[in-house]
Amino acid sequence: MQHQGQGRFAGKVAVVTGAGRRKGLGEAIARRLAADGAAVILSDIGRAADAATPDGMIGAVSELQAVAADIAADTGARIETFICDVRDMDQMRALATFAVERLGGLDFWINNAGIGYLMKPLLETDVSEWQAVIDVNLTGCFNGLKAAAEVMAPAGRGGRVINIASQAAKSGFPFAAAYCSSKHGLVGLVRSAAIELGRHGITVNNVCPNHVTTGLGAWQNEYFSKQLGLTMEQYLEAMKGRIPMGRPGLPQDTANAVAFLCSDEAVYITAESMNVSGGEEPH
Repeated sequence: MQHQGQGRFAGKVAVVTGAGRRKGLGEAIARRLAADGAAVILSDIGRAADAATPDGMIGAVSELQAVAADIAADTGARIETFICDVRDMDQMRALATFAVERLGGLDFWINNAGIGYLMKPLLETDVSEWQAVIDVNLTGCFNGLKAAAEVMAPAGRGGRVINIASQAAKSGFPFAAAYCSSKHGLVGLVRSAAIELGRHGITVNNVCPNHVTTGLGAWQNEYFSKQLGLTMEQYLEAMKGRIPMGRPGLPQDTANAVAFLCSDEAVYITAESMNVSGGEEPH
């Protein structure tokens, strides 16, 4: 039966991958869509699967369930959870099927899961580490896009697929060859997919935030400041100095952009990679 909530997304069903960590982008996105009336499925890998998905860097089952319970209590929306590995196409298809069977459809699919913690100088990066980042950040988004489109296209009611890319989809950064390559790849992915899926009323876009100090972001601050020989205070001050708006991004900045791209106002926007960087990226 189709979910019926209140708000501009009443009756809509959203999937957000990589949503199992407190104060992460996935939580902020899910919370915003739920506040606007959507029923939301929060997905994450749930447990360490291999060297590329260590405990402490992934959304564990207990944390995923706690995030879902908090959002449900705060918004009154229908919230479900689903454990899956974005690297596995069969699991992504199962997630899309779960949305239809449990909540009655699929309208918004947000590819948020990503690896941002395998960062090393190029000459120290092993090919297995390169592959791990590509597998999650790029292939994982392809899997999600395909799984969503396979459901949305025949349903005939359109849809939105949004990848959480990065400022690293537009600019290069040291110690992040795999990460930047994976995010740059998403620009090509949406440009191609949008051409094919437009006739089905499905838009495909990227949101490209600059640095956001989530749990992962705090790890990145520590890592990059050490690599650059700066104190944490010097590193953060230099970052603010590059941003015309004078501060790093907040999770809700990204969530607001996602909500806009899901809205009726964005029905004619597709194949885009939207900067949400406080003006940092163009400068």
